[in-house]
Amino acid sequence: MTEGNFVDYVKIYVSSGKGGRGSTHLHREKFIEKGGPDGGDGGRGGHVVLVGNKGLWTLFHLKFARHIKAGHGGDGGSDRSTGADGEDKFIEVPLGTVVKDKETGEVLFEITEDGERQILAKGGKGGLGNWHFRSSTNQTPRYAQPGLLGTEMDVILELKVLADVGLVGFPNAGKSTLLSVLTSAKPKIADYPFTTLKPNLGIVAYRDYQSFVIADIPGIIEGAAEGKGLGHYFLRHIERNSTLLFLVPADANDIKAEYDILVNELTKYNPEMLDKERLVVISKCDMLDDELKAELKAELDVSFKGIPYLFISSVAQQGLTELKDKLWKMLND
Repeated sequence: MTEGNFVDYVKIYVSSGKGGRGSTHLHREKFIEKGGPDGGDGGRGGHVVLVGNKGLWTLFHLKFARHIKAGHGGDGGSDRSTGADGEDKFIEVPLGTVVKDKETGEVLFEITEDGERQILAKGGKGGLGNWHFRSSTNQTPRYAQPGLLGTEMDVILELKVLADVGLVGFPNAGKSTLLSVLTSAKPKIADYPFTTLKPNLGIVAYRDYQSFVIADIPGIIEGAAEGKGLGHYFLRHIERNSTLLFLVPADANDIKAEYDILVNELTKYNPEMLDKERLVVISKCDMLDDELKAELKAELDVSFKGIPYLFISSVAQQGLTELKDKLWKMLND
């Protein structure tokens, strides 16, 4: 699927079905001219239900589905027969979808498991038939309940990408290139900032047929937490990753300063980001000779005290096996 088809934010209007009317029917047969009430209940209105589907990874299929409506319940009939329930409307969404009320911004629920079902809009209850209202003083009630109206609401669906590892870095740090050599993903790669405008997912094949998922998140700039650049548009995707891989190029003016800016932006957006496992990867190290690398290592040992870091080169295929081993260990510890 192309980058343009990755949709992670949609607004939709949903309405559940109204309940059917109860029946006011009175029992009549050939030799029973004045039978009692036998009106059945109305059927319930259809629900609008969200269903998790692990085979989906985008909300593109809902991009043009602005109005989603469930069916109305059928009216009750004679012989105490209940009306048919309205047809439920099922909406399949990728795992990691967050549902919000458009008016209040309140998070209603999240879909995180395959096959998980959550009722978004409940159908209206069917009305009771006149059979329920018979009594010793009113043996032929000629009234019944109308069905209740359904629910109407505007909602926002936001997708937070579910991945094991999230690639974090400034624009043009080499995240897409790293993803392309670690996985079979084919992200757009070019020599200018913000080449990646949507998250890209790739599966890293590991030993003994094991694997983990890595996500290339669009580049962060200073002030992203306040909405600068692509701002909140991509920061939410990092919330789902259990491990964060900070990618800083070897030719950066100050590697530690770049790392601090990235951490600061994540923390301002969501302080819980600090609880995630972190690994710093110095990319483009093929431009360093042994002497420069030794100098840089001595400098980083001091500035990155207690924070693990690695040197790699995606183009020269250096340090990639060590990187996969380290990530696998972090994910499974």
